[in-house]
This record gives sequence, structure tokens and C-alpha cells, in this order.
Amino acid sequence: MFFSVRAGSDLPIYRQIMRQVIDAIATGRLRGGDRIPSHRELSEQLVVAPLTVKKAYDELEAQGYIASQRGRGTFVNVQRPAAARKAQHSALLDAAKVLVAQGIAAGLDLEAIVQLVHDAAGLVPGLPTESGAAPAVRSTVDTSK
Repeated sequence: MFFSVRAGSDLPIYRQIMRQVIDAIATGRLRGGDRIPSHRELSEQLVVAPLTVKKAYDELEAQGYIASQRGRGTFVNVQRPAAARKAQHSALLDAAKVLVAQGIAAGLDLEAIVQLVHDAAGLVPGLPTESGAAPAVRSTVDTSK
């Protein structure tokens, strides 16, 4: 698994790492039981402070995405506990509120915002749909408003 960070990003480095791990799990690039680099290995790869990676891993572990096994390494959890799913749901709801507010501020109506979510889903590699096939990328939002 290849990780990268941008120092000039609005998102803190530890959050960038978290997002990449969560995205990799969501798209199947990381599966339950897969080993990920130790926080020391990843800090050397990214040339960031080990405590920055440790902070990302600690939060990912608290949310149930990964588990550290002393002497063996850090692994993607096979199943996340219900508490982690509830925390994730809450975080996603907060992100959705921000998306809706930004869409409205940009002059979009709710239908256009929902279409953007569908378009974004089509851009996620390997994301299954209800039928099991990857969604087609559609762009029907009129941004000329």
C-alpha cells in the first residue's frame, strides 16, 4: 500500500493518513487481516514525525478500522465493532451536513447535491452497487446556475 501526504493541505497530515487507510478499506484495496506498515515504517516512508503516524493509527484503532498486535504488526480489522460503526455514522453525518451547506452556498438545490454524491460514487474504484456492478459515472448536474 502506497501512502502520500501533502504538507500544504488544509487537512492535517494525520487526517490525510486516516483518510487514505479508510478509503483503501472502503474500496477493497485493504482487506480484513491485511498488514499495514508500522507507524515507524510509515513515518520513514512519508518523512513525517513518528508521533504523527501514531496519532492517525491510534484514532483508526479507536474507531475499529485497525488493530495493533505487539510483536506482529498492525492489521486491518476483519469486522469493525458496532461502536465504531456508530462513530463512523456520526462522522459521515457531519460530513454530509458540510456538503449540503457548501452545495447550497454554491447555489445548488438538494437534487443537484444528491447527484454530486452519485457522481462521486461513480469515481470510487471498485465500489459495488446494489446490483454488484460498479456504478456508471454520470454527470448531469447543471453547474451553470
